[in-house]
Amino acid sequence: MKKEILVISLGGSLIVPDKIDIKFLKEFKKLILKHIKTKQFYIITGGGSTARKYAKAAGKIDNIDSDDRDWLGIHCTRLNGHLLKIIFKKHTYSRVVKNPNKKIKTSKPIIIAAGYKPGCSSDLDAVQIAKSVGAKTVLNLSNINYVYDKDPKKYKNARKIKKATWKEFRKIIPKKWKYGMHAPFDPVASRAAQKLKLKVVIMNGKKLKQVSNFLHKQPFEGTIIQDGK
Repeated sequence: MKKEILVISLGGSLIVPDKIDIKFLKEFKKLILKHIKTKQFYIITGGGSTARKYAKAAGKIDNIDSDDRDWLGIHCTRLNGHLLKIIFKKHTYSRVVKNPNKKIKTSKPIIIAAGYKPGCSSDLDAVQIAKSVGAKTVLNLSNINYVYDKDPKKYKNARKIKKATWKEFRKIIPKKWKYGMHAPFDPVASRAAQKLKLKVVIMNGKKLKQVSNFLHKQPFEGTIIQDGK
């Protein structure tokens, strides 16, 4: 039976919200391993608070440009990626993938990837890997339940969005990438996903029961972004 390919963009806020979340990682590992007979996973790790702390520290010592900040973030994603590779051990491809355009030949059910180049977040790496391996869906796991039409922390009347087209979604996020931005899916990645006609699902990775529902193709809490259908 041919396995379904699923690309997961795993936010650094889940791996290291402030310190490494061991409980979450244990449960995430258990959930993914339940599905390795039917799915091949490409898991791309974000940098999270670790990346922001490094950039903030560097900026207090000397002036740093956008490339310097991005490279600090990229190396943090790679550190998180290596952690995931060790956690999944024998089930993973032998290296953390740094070039999302590189073709990987492996029978392993889990491939871990991380940041590639400055100018975007690991969301774009997820989209590029989806293109490279022919995946139709990217599952974006972060710390939000849904996409909202405006910041729910600032506006009490913010409306949650369960489904949106790429055009609709891109209207509510910034037009340009900026390091440390909190867009649900970064604008560079969103443009690329729209061109590829990808389906992106944004969910709260902390709610692993909902993630399990998604993996079992059952109703789940989250936002679906896709054109058509």
